[in-house]
Amino acid sequence: MLILPAIDLRDGKCVRLYQGDFDQQTTYDVHPVEMAKRFEAEGAEWLHLVDLDGAKSGEPRHLDLLHEIVTQTQLKVEFGGGIRTCESARAALELGAKRVVVGTKLVQDQALASDLFGRMGNKIVAGIDTRAGQVTIHGWTEDSGCTAVQFARMMESMGCKRIIFTDVQTDGALSGPNLEALKALKESVEIPVIASGGVATLEDLDRLAEIGMEGTIVGKAFYEKRFTVREAIERVKIPVG
Repeated sequence: MLILPAIDLRDGKCVRLYQGDFDQQTTYDVHPVEMAKRFEAEGAEWLHLVDLDGAKSGEPRHLDLLHEIVTQTQLKVEFGGGIRTCESARAALELGAKRVVVGTKLVQDQALASDLFGRMGNKIVAGIDTRAGQVTIHGWTEDSGCTAVQFARMMESMGCKRIIFTDVQTDGALSGPNLEALKALKESVEIPVIASGGVATLEDLDRLAEIGMEGTIVGKAFYEKRFTVREAIERVKIPVG
């Protein structure tokens, strides 16, 4: 299972939100590029980079930091936040992102979803963010009225090659991932699923591997020193079950 350390950006700083709430933010006193270098030094191959300002405003705000990280590390960067047009997706890819995560616009515009998957294939990842079982949009501030399974099946039918699932209620809470929802989603589609939200212990990684996640995004557990990137990578190399 792949470990993807996360950097969430707001006002150019590394932050973590509690359950997606912009009013419950922890800011970390380390520059995002320095944080990326630390993750790389511990063995990370991928980085999950989220532009929170972009997610809220509807267009990327931190493409400059994406470019800095790409040019100053060897990390493969997965970038999301405010990607709502083919142009913004292409801009992130041209600046060095290996793939981009699109959420809100896929829910709102099926024609664009089909176009993105058709033009950019596996470089586009569908970000499915849910609260109480409903897919959320606009930086986790509104409910869409669509369930995760419904949305995932729709995206797969349009050519989506990969899904990232985030349970907003577990994100930043260090309460453990929503295994039930992840298992249901995994069983509903044939494409790979990456889990995001709630990982607090190495045992959580075991459980995610057991239900067949392709990877997991880990944020707060690293920042709060629950375990290291290196320990996480070593853990998922060990067969479970």
